[in-house]
Amino acid sequence: MRIYSPPRSLLLAGAFIGAFTCAAAAQQPANPPAAAAPAAAAPLPPGSPLIGRPDNVAAAKLAPVVAPPLPAATDKLPLAKLKVPAGFNIEVYAAGMANARSLALGDKGTVFVGSRLVDKVYAISDKDGKRTVKVLASGLYRPNGVAFKNGTLYIAELSKISKIDKVEDNLDNPPKPTVIYDNLPKDEAHGWKFIAIGPDNKLYIPVGQPGNNVLHDDAHGQIRRINLDGTGAEVVALGVRNSVGFDWHPETKQLYFTDNGRDWLSEDVPQDELNRVTKVGEDFGAPYCYQGNIPDPEFGWGRSCSEFTAPVGLMGPHTASLGMRFYTGNMFPKSYKDAIIVARHGSWNRSNKAGGDVVVVKLNKDGTVKSIEPFITGFLEDNKYVGRPVDVLQMKDGSLLVSDDWNGAVYRITYGKPKVASQ
Repeated sequence: MRIYSPPRSLLLAGAFIGAFTCAAAAQQPANPPAAAAPAAAAPLPPGSPLIGRPDNVAAAKLAPVVAPPLPAATDKLPLAKLKVPAGFNIEVYAAGMANARSLALGDKGTVFVGSRLVDKVYAISDKDGKRTVKVLASGLYRPNGVAFKNGTLYIAELSKISKIDKVEDNLDNPPKPTVIYDNLPKDEAHGWKFIAIGPDNKLYIPVGQPGNNVLHDDAHGQIRRINLDGTGAEVVALGVRNSVGFDWHPETKQLYFTDNGRDWLSEDVPQDELNRVTKVGEDFGAPYCYQGNIPDPEFGWGRSCSEFTAPVGLMGPHTASLGMRFYTGNMFPKSYKDAIIVARHGSWNRSNKAGGDVVVVKLNKDGTVKSIEPFITGFLEDNKYVGRPVDVLQMKDGSLLVSDDWNGAVYRITYGKPKVASQ
């Protein structure tokens, strides 16, 4: 397998400069004036995740976790630390893709991989038994979301949606993406987007709140859908804080989506949500109500959680529940059929981190959550990340792919006795 390694780049940088002056003692006045008050700290930029952080020692230690700037070498991946249930197997599918995030599958088996912190979309292809990784597109801005339909790849950047037609026929020399929709906010906070195409043949696009907990305008906090040519935009769901994963129930065709709860209310609440859309225009509460039963202490005054649609399930506090797919394949045991497999990226604003795993959500007949069970663990070790799962993707043979943006890799999960290559 040929591995792509991007050039070294500095993703985050900061510098703090101080200046000191002194004077001879003979020049100091006999009664020096009182020392000036220290300068106030510079205000945080709009949308900063640190806005609202409580002023205490424990909270001051919490901040977003910075991922390694380069993808891990294949032999450095934490494969031996990742655990799956009995009968399942996990292997490296592809590596060397900086910040590998959302996944989409082409008709000819190409796996497309978006990114958030770099400017690239990757293509993983198999040809003559050899798997290769290529940069499909570069020079993009937060191209997190990817979706595929009828030969066309759709790419979601921060503030626009583009497409590449006949993409699998041109992997070696792909054309530049063509913009189809750009009526999107440019806020950095929660601006990266997961996209998918629904059973109605429309492209669904989330637009998160422009900050941790914001009383926003009517262009944010929602999920929209558009026709595949970029026309016909309409809002499907409201009260959405930050959804980075959704899929449709294979029988009812109802849209289910993960939604990340607000920060800085406490370490243990609110929990992330798993929501279900039963009618166009439903409101899921944010920023007035979280997890279906907690009125927001800032914006919930005069409002009731009963005004909004409650989640069908809770995914744990600050677990960063992201990509999710209904499992419809036949490789896994029957108990997994039509269950939801969810990648939980893992918390940063908890002293004891939660999530950092992949779970299986099994549903009751009424579509509510029956159980949440571990599926892949080991990404979190001694309260530190050795990997962070982002998205899941079912392959045609029923196996499952899981992306890991911490290591820049994609893993493959199968069930049954592993096949051993002939000597």
